[in-house]
Amino acid sequence: MATAAEYKKEFTKGLLRENPILRLVLGTCPTLAVTTAVMNGLGMGAATTFVLVCSNIVISLLRKVIPDKVRLPAFIVVIAGFTTIVEMLVKAYLPAIDSALGIYLPLITVNCIILGRAEAFASKNSVGLSALDGLGMGAGFTAALVLMGGIRELLGNGTLFGWPDGGLIHPITIFVLSPGGFFVFGMLIWLTNRLADRLEKKGIKVETAAGCAACPNAACCNVVASKTEAKAEGNEPESSGNGKVESVE
Repeated sequence: MATAAEYKKEFTKGLLRENPILRLVLGTCPTLAVTTAVMNGLGMGAATTFVLVCSNIVISLLRKVIPDKVRLPAFIVVIAGFTTIVEMLVKAYLPAIDSALGIYLPLITVNCIILGRAEAFASKNSVGLSALDGLGMGAGFTAALVLMGGIRELLGNGTLFGWPDGGLIHPITIFVLSPGGFFVFGMLIWLTNRLADRLEKKGIKVETAAGCAACPNAACCNVVASKTEAKAEGNEPESSGNGKVESVE
């Protein structure tokens, strides 16, 4: 039985410590594409959060039933089902958001954040922890999209939530174009890392995943599995000198 501290940890980690966009740098395609306005980012974040939470709950419930060999196809089927529900609801009740998000709404099915949480967490943990993990990751994803969309909309269009700023800022069109998106994205990653450094100096540990550890599918990667098995047998694979890991026979 998980404690209150564990529930809190699983929810809060996605806000900053393991923010899927600004720390793990996942889901960058929809991030750069839809954040030309705050409402676009909010709509994408809410839709993704719904799919994250629901798919995590269902996958956690079925984790002992789904055969290991077909777990990834099974996860995608579950995620696709909830994505279809979201897409139909948005088309019916929020046509403006549906038009703004376009192809990126159905592509939530293959969003690496959702599949990564299903594989790395929901398939190994209880329903309660999985639901909070999805909610926390979704909240962090949404917050990053809204922040990025607000900056780009304000600087690029001179509006915020569609309302004019009263002429306080002269619009700089490049911020609503691709170069402006990459610039804002990079600056937010830099600021997040600086904030994490400050927290660590104050004694608040902020984990940073790097290399294979940052990959949401590391658990099912043959290279990682081979290295782990080799370490257990005392026969760790050697590097070939060009950055590649030799396979273990």
